[in-house]
Amino acid sequence: MTAAPPPTAPPAAPPDSQLRGFVALLPAGVRPYALLARFDRPIGWWLLYWPCAFGLALAGGARSHWPLFLWLLLGAIVMRGAGCVYNDIIDRDLDRQVARTALRPVASGAVSVRNAALWTLLLSLVGLLVLVQLPLRAQLIAILSLTLVAAYPFMKRITWWPQAWLGLVFSWGALVGWAAVGPPQGNALPLLYMGCIAWVIGYDTIYALQDIEDDALVGVKSSARAMGRHVKGGVALCYGAALAAWAGALWCVRPDPLVLVALAPAALHLIGQVVTLDPANGEDALAKFRSNRFAGLLVFAAMVVVGNAP
Repeated sequence: MTAAPPPTAPPAAPPDSQLRGFVALLPAGVRPYALLARFDRPIGWWLLYWPCAFGLALAGGARSHWPLFLWLLLGAIVMRGAGCVYNDIIDRDLDRQVARTALRPVASGAVSVRNAALWTLLLSLVGLLVLVQLPLRAQLIAILSLTLVAAYPFMKRITWWPQAWLGLVFSWGALVGWAAVGPPQGNALPLLYMGCIAWVIGYDTIYALQDIEDDALVGVKSSARAMGRHVKGGVALCYGAALAAWAGALWCVRPDPLVLVALAPAALHLIGQVVTLDPANGEDALAKFRSNRFAGLLVFAAMVVVGNAP
């Protein structure tokens, strides 16, 4: 009688500092800085960019302000990079204790704290170039986000819902994008912002599933830990709230039942994420999280159609 094979552990999430894509082609001395700004992981800047594009499109700026889509994309890339560097400086001791983040350049010692701070400054200067392309109202709103950004790395030590704080930060671009076009129309902008916050909480809860065991060991809090075995239901609730708020925003701009059809592709995509999510599989959680790049594109298409309808 043969012995049963030992149980296999669930697949672990891959480390988030990997030499792949164009980063692998960079000179060796430059690579750690590219990794530090997550240039090898474009999903982060897409998720920061989409709310900017939502606001710009729903406010009716897809034609009249189209160059701002490119400027805001550049801003999302560099400011997401600056935020990641700042976050890694603050979290370097925690990162060393988590398998997925232990190889981050500051945590591993590949980049000193001083050089990381200088890199943050350089990225922020590029962000300043983007800022001056915006109308004054949008500039002021963008600057107000810095307090939220500065506080974010500490939230995982304070609250079980750091994902909610990230939602405030990553959704701020909706306010900036709309302000670049014109004043808000009724409740459309608040609903758009609230929808983006709920979406961020949902997808970042999925992202946090990768670290749930290590987070428990080192005392890091997250919505994934708070939801526990109800995480799929919790993510479904977040995505449902996002879709409801976005539908309300669309309705405020164009009160026609047909506009809700524009959200149907995004709704099907988000439902598919929840139904097929395996909370115990880090690789699956990462894949579901990354698929929100496409979810954002589907929502953006709805915002363009409704915001620029005759």
